[in-house]
Amino acid sequence: MTVAHYNERAAAFWQGTRNHDVRQNIAALLQNIECDPPCKILDFGCGPGRDLKVFKELGHLAVGLEGAERFVEMARSYSGCDVWFQDFLSLDLPSEYFDGIFANASLFHVPGCEVPRVLKELRATLKPGGILFSSNPRGSNEECWNQDRYGMYHDIEGWRRYMTAAEFVEMTHYYRPAGLPREQQPWLASVWRKPDILC
Repeated sequence: MTVAHYNERAAAFWQGTRNHDVRQNIAALLQNIECDPPCKILDFGCGPGRDLKVFKELGHLAVGLEGAERFVEMARSYSGCDVWFQDFLSLDLPSEYFDGIFANASLFHVPGCEVPRVLKELRATLKPGGILFSSNPRGSNEECWNQDRYGMYHDIEGWRRYMTAAEFVEMTHYYRPAGLPREQQPWLASVWRKPDILC
């Protein structure tokens, strides 16, 4: 139902989000990647390709991944990047390939029972020392449907439990939009590193 929602409303979604300013999130990912550019970036849940195009314009080797077929078409056309058509729950990713993963407003669509497996698959596609950025609408760890879209709304403690169980190391977290009282900051953003050597 979530994928169908996005396919049916792809054009309206693009118009409503194409001018969103997520420079803070893009910077949070790139500032924590330790390799020399260009970096290999996976835009996980790239939507119509807004941020994918930014990564490409910054000189990075960006690949999109998207589960909604209409978004795949739009992202390929808009960004000029390779975009993989994959369901979030049936991933087929190369091992230790990416320097960074940008999961902006996407991982919250993964059901709680599947989050551990998906995070381990994302960790496996990162190079040692690679960075995963995530931004999710925050809540109290409830799972529910909102306008035909499934979502899990994490708080930092709940999200931290998932990420540390998947053997990521927390670098930082913050709330968005910046500069507003917490009750007016609906987004939880966080940055995580894959250790060079897992214990």
